[in-house]
Amino acid sequence: MTTTPARQRGRGHDPESVLHTAVAVFNERGYDGTSMEDLARALGMTKSAIYYHVPGKEQLLARALDRALDGLFSMVDDSMATSGPAIARLEWVIRRSVSILVERLPYVTLLLRVRGNSATEQRALERRREFDRFVSALVKEAAAEGHVRPDVDPALVTRLLFGAVNSITEWYQPSRGGSAEDLADAIVKIAFDGLRTR
Repeated sequence: MTTTPARQRGRGHDPESVLHTAVAVFNERGYDGTSMEDLARALGMTKSAIYYHVPGKEQLLARALDRALDGLFSMVDDSMATSGPAIARLEWVIRRSVSILVERLPYVTLLLRVRGNSATEQRALERRREFDRFVSALVKEAAAEGHVRPDVDPALVTRLLFGAVNSITEWYQPSRGGSAEDLADAIVKIAFDGLRTR
C-alpha cells in the first residue's frame, strides 16, 4: 500500500505543532471561518488524525488564547510589577508586554481578534479585562504618587497605552528587523515623555 503525500506530511505532528498550525489558519481565515477540514488540509492529515491530538476546534482556540493570556499574567505576580514606585512598575509592565507580544505574536494576534462569540472567547475577554484592571490600578498608584497626570482617567490611560502596544500585531514583521526592546523603548518614550522636544 502506498502512502499519499498528505499522509506523509501529516506524520510527525505533536500537540504543539497542531496548535501552531491551527493558530496560523485561525489568523488567516478567522476562527469562525475555519473548519476542521481547513485545519486537516493545512496540517496534511485527516480530520480523524487531528482528533488524536485535540478534542475539537474550540479546544485549540482555548489553548491558543491561554498561551497569550498566560504570558500576560506571568507578569502580575512578578516582583518587578509588585514592588517599587508605581511608575517604574508600569513602565516594566509595558516593556514586558511588548516582549510577550513579540514572543507570542500569532497567539496575541488571535487573542486581539476575539469578539466573545463563544464561552471560550468570553472567558478570554474576561481575563483580558482582569489584566486591564491590574494596569489601571498601577496607573492610579502612579498618579497618587505624583508621577502620572491626575486629570486623565486611569482606564483611558490603560486603553491608550495598550492600544499602542496591541497595534504592533497589525504591522510588526520580525523578518524586517526591529527588536522587542526597540519597540518597547519607542512606546515608553512616546507614552511617558511625549513627542515634543524639550
